[in-house]
Amino acid sequence: MKRLVFIALILVIAIPIAYFMVNQANTPALPFINPTDVQSEMVDSSVQDIGRNHKIGAFKLLDEQNKAITDEVIEGKVFVAEYFFTTCGSICPIMNKQMQRVQAAFDGNAAFEILSFTVDPENDGPKQLLNYAKGHAYRSGQWHFITGNKKDLYSLARTSFFVLKPAEAANLGDAGSDFIHTNNFVLVDQDRHIRGYYDGTNPAEVDQLILDIEKLLESK
Repeated sequence: MKRLVFIALILVIAIPIAYFMVNQANTPALPFINPTDVQSEMVDSSVQDIGRNHKIGAFKLLDEQNKAITDEVIEGKVFVAEYFFTTCGSICPIMNKQMQRVQAAFDGNAAFEILSFTVDPENDGPKQLLNYAKGHAYRSGQWHFITGNKKDLYSLARTSFFVLKPAEAANLGDAGSDFIHTNNFVLVDQDRHIRGYYDGTNPAEVDQLILDIEKLLESK
């Protein structure tokens, strides 16, 4: 009888473990996305030929608190990045409503950050960004609204995140630029590798983003 009880206990423990391991094996790994995997029009010519080990580059900009923010804020962390501007009346309100869902899912998790870069730094100074951030119930220290030198912001978008596409003509892009920001949320892992793009206006894709963030957080 004792032997049967012992075997039953082993089965109770072993079956869930086996089920978990099978599920893990059947779950596709997140890809590593490099410049050669992205439409060439989204990528600065200086990095278009990179086919492996692409990483998000260094930056030094300003946040909504008018404090310097550098790439140290993402060191060893999972994060999601987007480009937007506060006076955008089309996709940006939808995107940042969805980003609020992402923040809520990982509220207070010190291993996760959100970076929202403006494409219109002339109008989106720290004060404007702070007012916008408060309107989206942001958590200070976890969701960062970022401005700075326009050249630096656009260079980062084109050499690191690949979220700006050329406008149809010069000066017809966002904020009078030559580029238009996309609706993509960019998922980046602890080692600064891009692991996915998600339509920030699509709740189903944001659901998947949340699941994929959880995968990355659990992987370390």
